[in-house]
Amino acid sequence: MDHFKDILHFIRELYQQPEGFIPLHIPVFKGNEKKYLQECIDTNFVSSVGKFVDQFEEKMAVYTGATKAVACVNGTNALHLALMMVGVDRETEVITQALTFIATVNSIAYCGAQPVFIDVDKETMGLSPDALENWLRKNTFERINRVTNKTETINRKTGRRISACLPMHTFGHPVRIDKIIEICNLHAIPVVEDAAESLGSFYKYKHTGTFGMINVLSFNGNKTLTTGGGGMLLFNDEKLARKAKHLTTQAKLPHPWEYIHDHIGYNYRMPNINAALGYAQMEYLDEVLKSKREIAEKYKAYFKNTNIQFFEEKEFCSSNYWLNAIIMKDKENRDKFLQYTNTNGVMTRPIWRLMNKLKMFKKSQKDALQNSEWLEERVVNIPSSAILQA
Repeated sequence: MDHFKDILHFIRELYQQPEGFIPLHIPVFKGNEKKYLQECIDTNFVSSVGKFVDQFEEKMAVYTGATKAVACVNGTNALHLALMMVGVDRETEVITQALTFIATVNSIAYCGAQPVFIDVDKETMGLSPDALENWLRKNTFERINRVTNKTETINRKTGRRISACLPMHTFGHPVRIDKIIEICNLHAIPVVEDAAESLGSFYKYKHTGTFGMINVLSFNGNKTLTTGGGGMLLFNDEKLARKAKHLTTQAKLPHPWEYIHDHIGYNYRMPNINAALGYAQMEYLDEVLKSKREIAEKYKAYFKNTNIQFFEEKEFCSSNYWLNAIIMKDKENRDKFLQYTNTNGVMTRPIWRLMNKLKMFKKSQKDALQNSEWLEERVVNIPSSAILQA
């Protein structure tokens, strides 16, 4: 236990908190948040109409390099809408990873579709292009849909259409997204990027969440930037973005007084009061990301002299280091570390239980998930909050 004690001492020194509870990740509010929130209250624009929603979207599109951005109530809603918009519907299948937060898979279930769980790369903790290509080669065939006259990929075993691929950038570390896109294009499978955790992460100098047909960010309370609850759809296609904005506002057609709706719509539009928080934090996002990278560098230097591996960004990647992760020797060691740290006031968490092990998804198709199993038994998140000067 001595080396666990040393780790706790290092974390307490890092966060300059010799006593008391150290959380895993907390938001930082040090800018114009109160000012902008007060403006929402003073003007009565606290709901889904207001200038901060539009400004937040515009600023996020510029920052990420997306053509357009559409703000949503939360990241899960955004994932749900993104999947529907690329053609995911009942009795189709969506390829994703078993090593992910449950929102990824819940969004598939909301569409009435079935997940297919494919292994991850150990180096990224995200969907493996090699495993994806191998599974598609062994388990699918292509045909022309007689109604749409478009190519579609069919699962040989179930006869269901593969309607999308949904990779996730785990803890902000980019997957090999270009290779995934390349494979999916060959099979006429649209890609939706779950970039919920990766605001500020880049792959080959391009922001995550700008590679797929539609992509999603999250601004939950524990994210790098938070709006309390919130998410955002990122688009490279302006027409798709306009459609998404329409659908998130109950598909209501403009009219001075009539309630006319032309589609099944959704109450997914982000309120102005939430957007005000996000817009304020965009003004010092670079400072937050710089702090998180400095913290990661300090962890990296510390763990270099231990028998515990610190998880680092890989070649061609720039990670936001949303949640810093270490890899323990085995599950027994992991559990002892989790017990010791949480008992002694430093919050740590294991990586998620694999989705195929949850009762809702136990019957879902999967490959061997060898890397996913290995990581599930060893990965632990350690305190990762940004440290900013007041």
